[in-house]
Amino acid sequence: MSTLKITTFQAYLFWENIDKNLQNLTLRLSAIREKTDLIVLPEMFSTGFSMNPEKLAEDMNGKAMQWMHSQAQKFECVITGTLIIREAGKYYNRLIWMRPDGTFEKYDKRHLFAFAGEDKHYTAGNEKLFVELNGWKICPVICYDLRFPVWLRNTGDDYDMLLVLANWPERRSLHWRTLIPARAVENQAYVVAVNRVGHDGNEIYHSGDSMCIDPNGKVVYYKPNDEDLYTFSINLDEVGKSRSNHPFLKDSDEFKILK
Repeated sequence: MSTLKITTFQAYLFWENIDKNLQNLTLRLSAIREKTDLIVLPEMFSTGFSMNPEKLAEDMNGKAMQWMHSQAQKFECVITGTLIIREAGKYYNRLIWMRPDGTFEKYDKRHLFAFAGEDKHYTAGNEKLFVELNGWKICPVICYDLRFPVWLRNTGDDYDMLLVLANWPERRSLHWRTLIPARAVENQAYVVAVNRVGHDGNEIYHSGDSMCIDPNGKVVYYKPNDEDLYTFSINLDEVGKSRSNHPFLKDSDEFKILK
């Protein structure tokens, strides 16, 4: 049996205040008492979902990256979240997959949220990221990506877990709570989705609703409204059972995504 222990932090974020967010996160994560394999933070965990990258962006050696490395070392696990990154004169909403030894992978958000003007401030990525951890194949994505099933389609047994990091507002929480189980069932994979809570600097409220859904659509974890640090385990055997009992992925349509 291959289990993965995950710690999710449904955090309140201080608007555009990197130092205060890193201090708060350090304090909150210090409550972790058991060994975990993966710590998951929300989208733009150091700033909130800001359209001010000129003011807030860091390079790949910035304080938030250094903080992620220190936390990965401290807990001897992978930590992941997204940051506002400046690179070659462009700005990215970039997911970092940080390991304890300081090596990392990155994913730049593919689908920018034009409704909030994200496409006017950030550059979209065009490459998926697949990572492995303790025998698990994981596909990490960012918030608005959740709405695009073609981008997330599990073709050729690409992943066992879809990981969604978000700043998803309460006014569209019904969509969030509907799409996550749908992605789990249609891709026969776990979906772990971590959102923030509280009001942002635009007075938009976020209800959290972070959750883990198994490949059959069953709820493993769900938490609305409150800041929450929670550790749970998932079992890779459940993925194999789902695909063996209902082997419909092999009948999926073939397609190519144009960049």
